[in-house]
Amino acid sequence: MLWGYFLKIVLADRIAVFVNTVYGDYTTYAGWYLAAATVLFAFQIYCDFYGYSAIAMGAAQLLGIRLMENFDAPYLSADTGEFWRKWHISLTSWFRDYLYIPLGGSRRGRLRKYINKIIVFMASGLWHGAKISFVVWGLLNGLYQVIGEMTEPYREKAAVYLHIHRNSLAHKLARTLGTFMLIDFTWIFFRAERFREALEIIKQMVTVKNIWILFDGSLYQCGLDEKNFRLMILCLGILLAADFCKKKGIKIREVIAVQDFWFRCLFFAAAVCAVVTFGMWGPGYQEAGFIYFQF
Repeated sequence: MLWGYFLKIVLADRIAVFVNTVYGDYTTYAGWYLAAATVLFAFQIYCDFYGYSAIAMGAAQLLGIRLMENFDAPYLSADTGEFWRKWHISLTSWFRDYLYIPLGGSRRGRLRKYINKIIVFMASGLWHGAKISFVVWGLLNGLYQVIGEMTEPYREKAAVYLHIHRNSLAHKLARTLGTFMLIDFTWIFFRAERFREALEIIKQMVTVKNIWILFDGSLYQCGLDEKNFRLMILCLGILLAADFCKKKGIKIREVIAVQDFWFRCLFFAAAVCAVVTFGMWGPGYQEAGFIYFQF
């Protein structure tokens, strides 16, 4: 539960201030402002959704109930297929069991399998809301799956021809970064209020050249001052480190659980103090509800 509160109150709500400021006036905050806000929104929705899932899991365990893990370090995935096996696992499993398989799954030929995947992802978009932007979000993610499978043999041959070691660290990093960029692009349609707004945001990102704002302190004028912005980056580093441990099979919670009683008490007391001290709450702050509560 403490991990969930950290993700929601310290990270997601802090990122929301920046994202809402930029996306709320995307004509003023154009170019790399929007690029930064789009990257941060990917982590906002992750921390927001993962946060309340973790809180729910912890609360359920207090009652002796074990809930399924809903996120498994999705942003460290090497391809979009792996991402969707690790993101919102409960919903993707439901769509697989109750829509993809009843449609025929992969049993009726390759073309039908591709069509089924696109249908499932478009239905997933409609599940979030009856808006064109959500449908396009789902369609893009479905196309990623289809194009990825169709091009896999050619990418394998290209890797052999170019002497690319697919298990090398550099290649894994490139695939992870490429996957994140593809997924992050679709989040524009998810975050924008309307489809036309999403297209205008993409246009503003592409046409306005102001990369210097990443280095001259301009980002500190987007709702978060320098201290809060730097704290946000530090906490994102903690999140990525925790996800990396999870990907490597290191269960931090179990590591803490086997420590001495006094250490556990100090650790949890420090965690509570950190969440209370650095969380976004209190006078002058309007609390942010969980994003997925609207769905």
